[in-house]
Amino acid sequence: MSVLASGPLPSSVHSGPLGQSPAVWRDGRWWLLAESGSVAVTDPVFTGQLNRFATAMAAADRAVASRPVQQDQAPARPDERRR
Repeated sequence: MSVLASGPLPSSVHSGPLGQSPAVWRDGRWWLLAESGSVAVTDPVFTGQLNRFATAMAAADRAVASRPVQQDQAPARPDERRR
């Protein structure tokens, strides 16, 4: 049984942590990490929310990466979010 409520993640979403959260996409499923260990996320509503958030973050990263670079500005990297 798949834990993904909203289908597979797009290929632009890579294995790794979801922003600064304890959620990590690994081996085709979501995990919550803590110092004491990890637990697989099995709730379909929660996995659906994680999928939507990961998809939105990937789209934002692509939008930032595609912006033209100004002469006085260093290139934006998806892993360095501006505030």
